[in-house]
Amino acid sequence: MPEPFTTLTGVAAPLLVDDINTDQITPVQRSRNLHPDYARVLFSGLRYREDGSDSPDFILNQPGFRNTRILVTGSNFGCGSSREGAVWAMAAFGIRCIVARSFADIYRENCLKNGVLPVVLPPADSQVFEAKVIETAGAAPFTADLENQRIRCPDGTGFVFDIAPAERTALLEGLDDIGLTLKHADEIAAWENRTSGERPWLQAPVERR
Repeated sequence: MPEPFTTLTGVAAPLLVDDINTDQITPVQRSRNLHPDYARVLFSGLRYREDGSDSPDFILNQPGFRNTRILVTGSNFGCGSSREGAVWAMAAFGIRCIVARSFADIYRENCLKNGVLPVVLPPADSQVFEAKVIETAGAAPFTADLENQRIRCPDGTGFVFDIAPAERTALLEGLDDIGLTLKHADEIAAWENRTSGERPWLQAPVERR
């Protein structure tokens, strides 16, 4: 089960590039063993030089952003293959909120199933928010508040975001699809009991010995 998400406070890093795909997020050649170090695999093709040393040009290697908790990025984030490891790597690194101009559908679903909050702000708010992230340059924390559906900037400015009620509940309570279903266990059991009497022909036959 994913870790519940209520509020997250930390550094927000700007990676304002469109169409970042899952192979860029978790390069497949870096995660072939059975138990990869997902935190190190994250953006490894961009974070490291060929000799394994840090690339100083990549945002997450810069001094103010090594402990990034909120990633701010462009349109169609997470496109490409549907590998779930591209979300596991985010969570392993410590990034549990991604604010994008838009998400690839499967990547967004994988975020929700693994306790990572995907946020899309209205276009006008997005531009202002991105400017504040760039201006702050990692020097002060931002807060993603799922309970109030708001992102707060260091200067106190807040931006409201939308999320479906079922998705919000799943993140707040740390539930995957099975966990959401089990919230209705009593109703399911009542339906099964009622149906077994009203429509016995729908029940599995009893095996005779």
